[in-house]
Amino acid sequence: MINSLRGMNDLLEKDEYKRFTYFIDIANSVAQRYGFHYIETPLLEETALFKRSVGESSDIVGKEMYQFIDKGENDVCLRPEGTAGVVRAFIQKKLDRAGGIHRFFYHGPMFRYERPQKGRLREFHQFGVESFGVESVYEDVIMIMMVADILKELGIGYRLQLNSLGDSNCMPQYRENLVSFIESVEDEICEDCKRRKETNPIRVLDCKNEKCQALYQNAPKLINALCDSCQSDFNKLKSILEKNNIAYEIDTNLVRGLDYYSKTAFEFVSDDIGSQSAIAGGGRYDRLVEFLDGRPTPAVGFAMGIERLMELIVMPEESREGYYFGAMDEEAVEIIIAMTQKKRKTQKATCEYRARNLKAHLKNADKANARYCCIIGSNELEHNTIWIKDLINKSEETISIKEF
Repeated sequence: MINSLRGMNDLLEKDEYKRFTYFIDIANSVAQRYGFHYIETPLLEETALFKRSVGESSDIVGKEMYQFIDKGENDVCLRPEGTAGVVRAFIQKKLDRAGGIHRFFYHGPMFRYERPQKGRLREFHQFGVESFGVESVYEDVIMIMMVADILKELGIGYRLQLNSLGDSNCMPQYRENLVSFIESVEDEICEDCKRRKETNPIRVLDCKNEKCQALYQNAPKLINALCDSCQSDFNKLKSILEKNNIAYEIDTNLVRGLDYYSKTAFEFVSDDIGSQSAIAGGGRYDRLVEFLDGRPTPAVGFAMGIERLMELIVMPEESREGYYFGAMDEEAVEIIIAMTQKKRKTQKATCEYRARNLKAHLKNADKANARYCCIIGSNELEHNTIWIKDLINKSEETISIKEF
């Protein structure tokens, strides 16, 4: 027997697929209400795209990509995240040269070769949103509000964590100070942090090693070294959130897991899913379009891991809807099929193609969560009628097929 690969799961159980599709429906609806439209990018991209965007200092590029040489001798990989592909499409379609504001949302599978655990698979699904062309911190607020709206509609509680990663004005001096601090404790930090010191020092603050985290409590904080412009934006961000009753907490070690972020960084976390508590995150990445050879374009976005959210979603109570059609005699099966097909043009309708007794049909209608069970037997065939039972109020009636 051939099984699925480790960390790559099937989505077929009723509770799972209902939760998954419910999430997609809610997230799509909220994004569209905010004026964003759908974008689809390939699952397979050039490896260079992620090395240049996500950054070689990240664990994603360094350890986790599904990377291979294809039959055309191209170095390719399955996408480990969504933003880089959207930026690549944005530049390829010359939208960076067109100017204006461009707002997208997407959802689909991502791939990372890491140790599978609850809520974190090797093939996982993300919903993401990206906005290009708006430099104002108001767009950052829009992103946070959108995540908050999606989580609220799904019935999921959260804590919002904020930080500012500064920009090209305040980052260089902070980087110098941070490197000096790292060098003072270099004998005690992990090998990953030693590597990150050379490639992207701020990423050490994101290290999950407990000993490193304890050491970095004393590290200089970028939030205390922001330039006037970044400080002003961060103050405005906090003020708008407060005025809109969105609670937040400051996390000075929040740097996000990818190299392309600057200024605003945020994460939504849940206290109900154990140590892997992040359920959504994002921020501003004004330099990424330029990194990928596009014209400098301000940008901001977020992503949500769908598997992380699945067990937290509060599903609405299901109500019976639609029709179930069944035949009690073989001669009525084709009539039932035709009636079902007509009804499907305006209503949800299911059909049993085998002739069964009434008890079996009622059981099937109940499984289908139909409101109406519609049956034709020998008596109905003789009189050209159909028997109908309303499974909510339990009423029954027999009417002509023409009237039905």
